[in-house]
Amino acid sequence: MTVAIDTSRRRFLAGSAAAAGGLALGFHIPFDAGREAAAQGTTPEINAWVVVKPDDSVVVRVARIDMGQGTVTGLVQLVAEELECDWAKVSYEYPTPGQNLARNRVWGNFQTAGSQGIRQSQEYVRKGGAAARMMLVQAAAQQWNVPVAECSVAKGVITHAASGRSTTYGKVAEAAARLEAPKDVPLKDPKTWTVAGKSMPRLDTADKVDGRKVFGIDLKMPGMLNAAIKACPVLLGGKLRSFDAASIAGRAGVRKVVAVGDGAVAVVADTWWQAKTALDALKIDWDLGPNAKASSADTAAMLRAGLDAQEAFEGNKAGDADAAMASAAKRIEAVYSVPHQHHVTMEPMNATARWSAALDRVEVWCPTQNGESALATAAAASGLPPAQCEVYRIDLGGGFGRRATSHDYVRQAVILAKEFPGTPIKLVWSREEDMLHGWYHPVTMCKLTGGLDAQGNLTALKMRISGQSILATVNPNGLQNGRDPVTFQGLNPGGTEGRFGYAIPNLLIDHAMRNPPVPAGFWRGVNNNQNAIYLECFMDELAHAAGQDPLAFRRKMLGNSPRHLAVLNAVAERAGWGRPAPAGVFRGLAQHMGYGSYVAACAEVSITQRGGVKVHRIVAATDCGHVVNPQQVAAQIEGSFVYGLSAALMQEITIKDGKVEQENFDSYPCMLLEDMPVVESILMPSGDFWGGVGEPTIFVAAPAVLNAIFAATGKRIRDLPLSKHDLRKA
Repeated sequence: MTVAIDTSRRRFLAGSAAAAGGLALGFHIPFDAGREAAAQGTTPEINAWVVVKPDDSVVVRVARIDMGQGTVTGLVQLVAEELECDWAKVSYEYPTPGQNLARNRVWGNFQTAGSQGIRQSQEYVRKGGAAARMMLVQAAAQQWNVPVAECSVAKGVITHAASGRSTTYGKVAEAAARLEAPKDVPLKDPKTWTVAGKSMPRLDTADKVDGRKVFGIDLKMPGMLNAAIKACPVLLGGKLRSFDAASIAGRAGVRKVVAVGDGAVAVVADTWWQAKTALDALKIDWDLGPNAKASSADTAAMLRAGLDAQEAFEGNKAGDADAAMASAAKRIEAVYSVPHQHHVTMEPMNATARWSAALDRVEVWCPTQNGESALATAAAASGLPPAQCEVYRIDLGGGFGRRATSHDYVRQAVILAKEFPGTPIKLVWSREEDMLHGWYHPVTMCKLTGGLDAQGNLTALKMRISGQSILATVNPNGLQNGRDPVTFQGLNPGGTEGRFGYAIPNLLIDHAMRNPPVPAGFWRGVNNNQNAIYLECFMDELAHAAGQDPLAFRRKMLGNSPRHLAVLNAVAERAGWGRPAPAGVFRGLAQHMGYGSYVAACAEVSITQRGGVKVHRIVAATDCGHVVNPQQVAAQIEGSFVYGLSAALMQEITIKDGKVEQENFDSYPCMLLEDMPVVESILMPSGDFWGGVGEPTIFVAAPAVLNAIFAATGKRIRDLPLSKHDLRKA
């Protein structure tokens, strides 16, 4: 499909905002768009994706960003595979969102979220590499005056066997760059891959080890000033009434106190510490607004009311669940809940902006998961057309969806830069500011009711989700007649993104939307996380109520979902399900589908003398269709368990008097190295689709552990985090 791009400011801003909210567009990528203009510069460009230098080194341009997940290396592998270049001579660079806009979005989508980085760009980046290879070989064939079909290439060396001649990519790059891009670009069969599909070392590791890698928080520029900021402590509705700049007059290094919009105030100083300490001393008067008394208790009451509300948005329905429930031999009911949770990126929000009044231009250097959305934010904050703005993307010290959900920190930096024309202003949020003003994982409750027949078969299931909508906060235009489709991740009746795997004749899954005054955002795994907890823990409850083995109970209902079943069987077999575990150790299972991938886990836990849980081992299986870098997929599985288990074991955001109570890692802890279980990854790509890997296995971490805890204690833990509970046997 070819999409005509309207580069007007209004359309660009709207499109970028929608992309931040999760909208993905299909693109036919014009590989040589803008190549003529680019050739007038100094870059020896074959096409938008590939630069070949005279020394045979290759630079691959990557539109997606890296935040520790290895996406960049994977994408470069895909390009290099089709390009047939020498991997030892490959490097990469990030094109800017401004360049993308100027070249009619030749690089397509800049968003790195939703486990999309590789799976949604793999085809066109591979074609970029393949097209460049075809042009390079054609250039050599023309120089030799031989048919292209008689030439071969390996590791950047083109050979004409019949005449014994050979040349390198670097020697024909200039000629190749003048050729017309091919229209038909066939791709390799993944079974023949020699670079992609292999555990190649990451391209950014050395720079991270020796300190050359610069993150946003590290950035230094000549003449740069530093800023610290405070927003109204009440999350929604509070405003800045006034501040007393005289209260910090004369403090060393302080340049200016600036109101940022109507809800925040910043201090700009020579150093960040000078700005931060002055801000702490600044007398500020806040208008706390209508939500000054909001609390987590109020939210819980709102959600409980939604569990039995008459009106709800339907997500998945089959048969007549109410009628089947009424005739069931046995009914089981349970209510689960998941709290608000924070992204806690190791690097807090930050951005550096420079306003050039003479050029009527603004530039921003920032870590972002969506460069185009950051550019749109800079344009809106500056009042300039996007063509007069630029964003230089810097690798992220963690994203997890926070730096895709909102670019509030970019807006603030641009506002501050306008106060100091020509001077770079580096804004860094303190950890406390970052904790108090996040875009939090949505809070939800879920009432599940199951009906069993006399033989212990599940004949009816009802799931009523009551809770927050992410789209209602970040992209209301994405709602479908008021319904948030993202709420039903992993529970959908069909499709390729997150299909409900169980065959249940009578089913009803619906959502009573209840939005408390706390901003919700995309948090790694998003709604798949709690949906997997609700469904897989309740499946465990139903199995025990039916007097059946939890694995056998699930297997009966997964006959029509062979990929769901395959990953579940794989973890059960590897973990030794059905065989005795070590003394004092107990097992739990879970499976789910999300972001196009099928995942399952088997957790082994024990209970400590103080009533805590020790997770010893997790066996995880993933079918993501294709694996580009096995080592990186395994690393992502391990990392997702750190994130998911931290949330399940110990993390909760609570609200009192409209304000977040947790301000730092002392009250919002993360897993330590000693807490980390052994993780055994089973990669089982079935080959005919592309799924994500950055998020899917996080779904099954918590439910597998919760089910293992029940096996150990006989206790069902239905509200998180686990740190609130004494897990010792009654």
